[in-house]
Parts: sequence; structure tokens; C-alpha cells
Amino acid sequence: MQAPPVPNDISTGEAATLRRMRVGVLASGSGTILQALIDAKVPLAVVVVDRPCVATERAQSANIPVEIVQRTTFGADFDRVAYTHQVVDALERHDVELVAMAGFGTILSKPIHDRYPDRIVNTHPALLPAFKGWHAVEDAHAAGVKVTGCTIHLARVEVDDGPILAQEPVPVLPDDTVESLHERIKTVERELYPRVLHELIERLDAEAQAEASEAGRNDTA
Repeated sequence: MQAPPVPNDISTGEAATLRRMRVGVLASGSGTILQALIDAKVPLAVVVVDRPCVATERAQSANIPVEIVQRTTFGADFDRVAYTHQVVDALERHDVELVAMAGFGTILSKPIHDRYPDRIVNTHPALLPAFKGWHAVEDAHAAGVKVTGCTIHLARVEVDDGPILAQEPVPVLPDDTVESLHERIKTVERELYPRVLHELIERLDAEAQAEASEAGRNDTA
């Protein structure tokens, strides 16, 4: 595989210490999670979006390639499997090895999980398995819980399912609104998600290096 270019305008000297894993981000909307990954120097190979949005501008400003896989319908005629294949094709064009979900607006189906088993990471604004779904913050606030938080997990076909990699609690304050609570969760998320991704990348790279070394020893035996 061709070595990736130095990401995010990091100098060549610093690039020598970078992990080699190529990460593809699936983003939509304002791209604030994407920006946190960019700022944390996660080695991003491409950003895939389902429509033109601010996330594309953030990626372009950081010299990260963008693929727009436009979703053209939200009706009953939407072919989720075919659309998922288009997203996978976009990731494969950039030799992506690990996928990071960052608020992508379209739920994807089985083909992406087949292509990237245990290589799709997601962030969710609640302490899973509590409060799954798109309205996790609203649901936690309405339920009157004292603590909610953020979960980083490996994604599965079932939405908001999969092994949990990390969680961090966020207290619900007596005067919290949904908006203020969500903003505090986002603050935690923007720190936790890049850290977990760096740790995962480091582990996966170490495993790949060990496998390559073992294969080399077998070839010379």
C-alpha cells in the first residue's frame, strides 16, 4: 500500500512518529466532531459526507480529501444497501482501514460492516445501553436522570449497539436545558473520541506490525 501523505500540515520530522493507520470519517452537518479529530492529529485519509455541509469545508481547510456520496431521496424508494455500497467504494478509493462515525446523517447497512468488521467506531451522547437513538440527550433530560454522558463504541448493524470502548459521565445539573446539557456532553466527546481513536490506532498498528514480522520470519524459515 502506498504510504499516505503527511496529514494536517504536520512537519516531516513529526510525521515520523505518526501511526500509519488510514482513517476515514463519515460526517454530516457542522462537523464539530470532525474538527476535534483534525485538531488531535488523527491520521485522516478522507472525509465522506452524504451532502454538501460545513464538514466538507473543515476537511478542505485541513487539506483532507472529501467524497460527497449524495443521498438523493429520503422516501420509501431509498435503496439503503446500494447507498452503503457507494460509501464503501468511496472509503476504498482512499485505502481506508478504520472508519470513524462523526454524526453521519444516514444509517448504513450490512455491506460496510462486512467490509470493516470491528473497524467502525461511533460516538454516542449517552451512557449506552441507556438512551439509544437520535434523541439521546432529550430523552435523558426528560427522564430526569442525575448523570448521563458519552460512549465510544464499535458499531454494529443494530444502531447504537456493539462493544463499548470508553465511557465518560456528565452530570445533569438542576438548571440544565437540553441545549446546555448537550453542549457539555460535546465538550467531553471532543476530548474522549480522539483519545480513544489514537489508542485504537496504536493497538491495531502494533498488531499489524507483529503479523508482518511473523510473516517475514515464516518466509525466511
